[in-house]
Amino acid sequence: MIDIIYWYIFVSIFIFSYIKMKKRTRLTYKQLFNKKYNQPLDQPNSLEDIARLTGYKLSGLQVIFNKGIGAFKTNPASVRPNVKSPEQWGFSRLYSAVNPNSKAHKIDKVHLIKRREMF
Repeated sequence: MIDIIYWYIFVSIFIFSYIKMKKRTRLTYKQLFNKKYNQPLDQPNSLEDIARLTGYKLSGLQVIFNKGIGAFKTNPASVRPNVKSPEQWGFSRLYSAVNPNSKAHKIDKVHLIKRREMF
């Protein structure tokens, strides 16, 4: 009988820890970007900062940012309730576009052109 109780407690703890592990929140694309470039996770970056850190041309990043703003304005039903401004939506699209593991990167990679270094 005692063995059954110990077994039940062990299984309950295992299941609880597994469920708790699965509920961990994932990092946002902004946090993944900041982690990759050794910055505080919630630090905001300007378009110029993103261009400088990633090596992409500013003009291409501006196009992606404007596409995010346009998506916010033309299709408000697709915007999540916690997004308050078109610029916030534009930056979120930009952060996801510079992450090579995202779907947005595959869509927007035509605009992501590396800068040439001047010697």
